Amino acid sequence: MIFRTAKRQDLPAVLALLTQDENPAAAGTGAPAPDPEPVSEAHERAFAAIEADPRNEMLVLEQDGELVGCLQLTYVPGLGQGGRERALVEAVRIRADRRGGGLGARLMELAADRARERGCGLMQLTSNKRRTAAHRFYERLGYARSHEGFKLPLT
Repeated sequence: MIFRTAKRQDLPAVLALLTQDENPAAAGTGAPAPDPEPVSEAHERAFAAIEADPRNEMLVLEQDGELVGCLQLTYVPGLGQGGRERALVEAVRIRADRRGGGLGARLMELAADRARERGCGLMQLTSNKRRTAAHRFYERLGYARSHEGFKLPLT
């Protein structure tokens, strides 16, 4: 297993991971995953911005030469937590056919190690309310439902 920073050539596989759960009704039913979103100029710009920003990392998990997981870590400075940064976790995905074997826990553990090494005092995330299996997963890892999250679409 290899845990590493994503490279530009990983972008199609990362997008495939991010779109695999877009049909919640089909999740876990064996229904085919939606076609991955083609890499657009907007994706290219977003990836380049993540890659260039020292407070952002797109991380991937590779197994047997295949990309099987990803997440994005954003390091947020703040005055709380004794002035330490917090690590914001986004876009956590394990390829559907590889779930249940501990890869997700390993991915999150490696991300937490990376945040600790950077001196972060806290790791936080939000999860769509419909992703109940993901919620159970995060709770098993020790994450607490300590806050309510709010989002405001701007488009």
